[in-house]
Amino acid sequence: MRDFFDSDPAPADQADGLRRLFAGARTQFIAVAANPNVAFAGLALERLAAAVSACLGQPQRQVLVVDTVGAAPHEMAMLDLASCIEPLHELAPNLSYLAARGLPLKHVDARGSCEGFLDALMQAAPDAGAVIVHAEASELGRLFARRAPRPLLLAADHPTSVTAAYANMKLLAQRHGLMAFDLLLVAAAHSPRTPRIAEQIALTADRFAGAVLHDWAAIDPATSRHERAVPAAVLRLAHGLLAEPSSAAAVPTPRAPTVAWGTP
Repeated sequence: MRDFFDSDPAPADQADGLRRLFAGARTQFIAVAANPNVAFAGLALERLAAAVSACLGQPQRQVLVVDTVGAAPHEMAMLDLASCIEPLHELAPNLSYLAARGLPLKHVDARGSCEGFLDALMQAAPDAGAVIVHAEASELGRLFARRAPRPLLLAADHPTSVTAAYANMKLLAQRHGLMAFDLLLVAAAHSPRTPRIAEQIALTADRFAGAVLHDWAAIDPATSRHERAVPAAVLRLAHGLLAEPSSAAAVPTPRAPTVAWGTP
């Protein structure tokens, strides 16, 4: 759905050194935990997709955003999933979108796993270098538990969104054994609260769930759509997510969280 996104993404010059790294790589999945208390979730996904595209660095390597919490899918989704993928060329030449509410459960197996939906996505979008899956935390667990990704939490600079982000992390840690996370904050540029929010989530994750916040970055929702550069911190975040072996059987060892690594 075209109005899911809020502004034009753009390639970033900072990504030049990353492009060779992902040339010819297999499809990578990025798991994003939905947060109903983040008003600009669409913008956050758009900026993330722009950073991922910049890291891939090849126009033929598509970036597919799959949203399982927004619009209902087309009625043909179970018969011809590829036909339901919508190109968003006005935003970026290699960006596409799939409305997928309820689709993962159509692929659930006897063990409660929805991993078959990820296989269906790869078949429907064989040119995708990266697939960003935006879903409720419980659904991410059913999709990715056996792949052991590092889920990306969303939050904004207000307490209810931070509480929801922590709840997502706790559910994924305790129910599905996913113990390393990243964080994308939607907040005003240079807000003094953003480093403290990231530090609070990191400390709470460690103390109460035994989980680790690996990295974080922030985007400013007020940034003009004509400001073309993707923030360096968001590029770093996308780089780390793409480098994550999403088909691996174990969660990787993350680096220790400190305020310094969160400089937007």
